[in-house]
Amino acid sequence: MKLRYTLPARFELEAVLEYLAGHSPQGAANVQRRIKAVTELLLKHPFIGAATSEPGIRRVAVNPYPYVNFYEPLDDEIVIHSIRHGARKSN
Repeated sequence: MKLRYTLPARFELEAVLEYLAGHSPQGAANVQRRIKAVTELLLKHPFIGAATSEPGIRRVAVNPYPYVNFYEPLDDEIVIHSIRHGARKSN
């Protein structure tokens, strides 16, 4: 099983971390570590996240931080589609 980020997900993650680093470098590092840990957990347990209304897409919270990881478990990979703040409205 491998992990792949879509280009929009990479940009979202980079934007989150840049924003946080501007306010608290330590906070940005903590969030980055937690996002990485949750994402790596998906490789072992691809269906731990809740199903969404979008077919095949699941969501998992990045607790204790207010971020949500939207991903798609496939046969041989986990595709990260989005990482966004939990208060952000879906499009």
